[in-house]
Amino acid sequence: MGTQALHDLTAAYALDALDADERREYEAHLARCERCRAELASLSEAATSLAYSVETPAPPPQLRERILERARAERPNVVPLRPRWALPAAAAAVIAVAAVAVLAVWISSLSNKVDRLQARSAKQEQVAAIVSAPGARRIRSGSRVRLVVTPAGAAALVLTRLAPVHHGVYEAWVATSGTPEPAGVFDSGGAVTAVPLELRVPKGAIVMVTRERHRVDAPTRQPFIKIPA
Repeated sequence: MGTQALHDLTAAYALDALDADERREYEAHLARCERCRAELASLSEAATSLAYSVETPAPPPQLRERILERARAERPNVVPLRPRWALPAAAAAVIAVAAVAVLAVWISSLSNKVDRLQARSAKQEQVAAIVSAPGARRIRSGSRVRLVVTPAGAAALVLTRLAPVHHGVYEAWVATSGTPEPAGVFDSGGAVTAVPLELRVPKGAIVMVTRERHRVDAPTRQPFIKIPA
């Protein structure tokens, strides 16, 4: 097995997920590789810091069901367990602590990904409801910008071929009496970017979009989109 491939086995070794031959080859490599020893030690340190950190908020009650649903959707990978007596006590302790750290990071990453997907799905549903609402007005600004406003004032921007903004965000604004109010931040969605606005848009208001370094309470740049409603 090549050196780089052995480097890549550190996490699997920490989780006791190597077969007997792989473990023997990796442990022989570990004895002469400072890099892998440092990486294995860092997993142990990370787990220890997690164990003794301040109390964190309880995970949302839906997290367990999300993880179970994700697991059911993927092909299970069954890893045979080796008897713990085959390992020195210190090594077994390091592996157990490292496994806790790796599992905690994985669960946190998965939870964040699920939350982002749910937020994106909710926004798509909002846009669909606005666009399909009876009596919704469609206001064009050039060939790439469309504002859709329902009779109740719910609104969405539909933008085509919007360039990604680097090191910043796009921010929407609604001005009803001359002063723009923030109506949400977003990034390019690819070929089509559909954004539900966070504020109602009454008739006579102006919807604007600016490029900002981060979400702000008042525009810091001139709007490059300005649509009278």
